[in-house]
Amino acid sequence: MKWATCDGTPCACTLMVADSTKQIIDCTKMIPKCFLMKAEMYRSSKNLSTRLIGGKPVESAFVDNDGIYDPECENSGIFKAKQCNNTEECWCVNSAGVRRTDKGDKTLKCEKLVETNWVRLQLTHKPVATPLNKDNLKTAIADAIHKRYDNFNKAMVEEVEYDADSRMIVVDVKKPKGDRKNDLTNMAYYMEKDVKVLPLFKNQDKFAAIMGGQQVEMENILVYYVDEEPPTFTMKHLSGGIIAVIVVVVLAVVAGLLVLFFARKRQNQRYNKAQPRELEPM
Repeated sequence: MKWATCDGTPCACTLMVADSTKQIIDCTKMIPKCFLMKAEMYRSSKNLSTRLIGGKPVESAFVDNDGIYDPECENSGIFKAKQCNNTEECWCVNSAGVRRTDKGDKTLKCEKLVETNWVRLQLTHKPVATPLNKDNLKTAIADAIHKRYDNFNKAMVEEVEYDADSRMIVVDVKKPKGDRKNDLTNMAYYMEKDVKVLPLFKNQDKFAAIMGGQQVEMENILVYYVDEEPPTFTMKHLSGGIIAVIVVVVLAVVAGLLVLFFARKRQNQRYNKAQPRELEPM
């Protein structure tokens, strides 16, 4: 972990997460995402280097639209279910620390931390000299993830799809519901940093898969999260712009139906007027 320091005898690995606050960590393993986000917030406040600003698998999948914030962490490094970012506004998060409910005040109840059990990594690779073999891509991606991210269980790389024209690779990483041993979100966070900005490791080599003897590097990544339970967003906290678009669409649909109704009514009236009347008997 490139931001960590090792002090004392024996050496203790720590990470600055706030003024005069050092979080003890295990530098031989990937650091929990909650601690990393706190470290990023601290480093940003001190003008130290952090990061640059940066197809749904199912309808309930969502991306991290709120960006980085200063989270509350359990001693183990997992996110607390309720987050407020040192404000009066709070929300509930999943195990990736991503908001999954509307925002409310401090009376908001978050009964539990909902687990993310499916992560979709949507990647774009850099141009390569030799076309990629789609059949071998899954093995190459799974091996690269396994080797780079703390011996990650590559059996959880369930499916890999590839579109050669757009150079897009879609990787579905899943674990069984109820599994609390394997953490998908840490792997996804480290990988996102590898592709978007700079690696969190001291070694600054970026994530790449080896295929046909060539190194395949990535240049874009989008991460979707699917939880064991669907998120609970409602319309009441949508922004004014989004609500305005929805209203305009609804009004346009209603107006179109009304135009169609009156057009058919006029057509029927013309048809009735044009009907010949029966002659009366002499």
